[in-house]
Amino acid sequence: MSLYIFKRIFLALFTLFIIMIVSYCLLRLSPGDPTKSSFLGEGTTGNTGFSADQEVLSKNITMEKRLYLDKPIYIGLGMWFKDIFLYGDFGTSIAVDKGRPVLSLILERLPVTLTINFWAILITYLISIPLGVFSAVTKRKKLDKFITFILFFLYSLPVFWVALLLQTVFCKGGIYPIFPLKGITIGNIEGLSTWQIFFQVSTHYILPIVCLSYASFAGLSRYARASMLEVVKKDYIRTARAKGLPESVVIFKHALRNAVITLITLFAGLIPGLIAGSIIIEYVFSIPGMGDLSMLALSSRDLPLLMSLFCFSGALTLLGILVADILYVLADPRITFHNR
Repeated sequence: MSLYIFKRIFLALFTLFIIMIVSYCLLRLSPGDPTKSSFLGEGTTGNTGFSADQEVLSKNITMEKRLYLDKPIYIGLGMWFKDIFLYGDFGTSIAVDKGRPVLSLILERLPVTLTINFWAILITYLISIPLGVFSAVTKRKKLDKFITFILFFLYSLPVFWVALLLQTVFCKGGIYPIFPLKGITIGNIEGLSTWQIFFQVSTHYILPIVCLSYASFAGLSRYARASMLEVVKKDYIRTARAKGLPESVVIFKHALRNAVITLITLFAGLIPGLIAGSIIIEYVFSIPGMGDLSMLALSSRDLPLLMSLFCFSGALTLLGILVADILYVLADPRITFHNR
């Protein structure tokens, strides 16, 4: 097991290395100059005309040298890799929070995004698997058709539209002002108990988690249903029923354990989808996470921050693939690390 995990980690690092190379080349080849956008709108007190233009031009040249933009792509890439692997320096922000290390910016916001995505994934699987199993058991009945209609309806709704609709209905200033409108801060906590603080913090996360999970469990439950319908046709399921085992044992012990392999495979693709979706959700709800940080970095062309965000997003995706591979073995004893 340890040898297999070591091999997969090595392969993941190699894949991440390729992602970093492609991301850097794409950013360098994209139109526009990040050094000019970083100084856009800056004023210079006491300077006007030619002297002000000279000062901005001098800052642009200094920024180009610091980001290695004055050198060819392959040299700039090598210098960037040297800063990361030798010194652990991912650079400093040039626009979002000037002069601040991008690593501290990401680590400050990463827990918020991980919290939202963890609960979204957990709720997605807790709802989709039972719903898919129930829909497969009641195949072609009216209830199955009704569930299918509702799930396809949810799957077709745009995430940003649902987020704005929930804000209009359930947030402060809306029809039923139950949840806070934006942010995750709760203000003054003096005199509040631990459970009261936990409840108030939770109210900030409920709607974003709902927006991230509703489309995912709508699609995942369809896969769970299709996988269950395929498994229940197998010979060993007919044998289990012929032995007189209760239907609940046949479904949940024999059929579901084999059908869950497909859902584990989808887990690896669910993580990047949720991370991409959290960009919209965090922006709409003004949540200071990696999604909101990505929007700021893209709009301001903060090159060091964008490169670091690509690295962290790629690392999280590869981690999800590794976890999925380990879950294969736990779900199906026939799969071994040696065979994989």
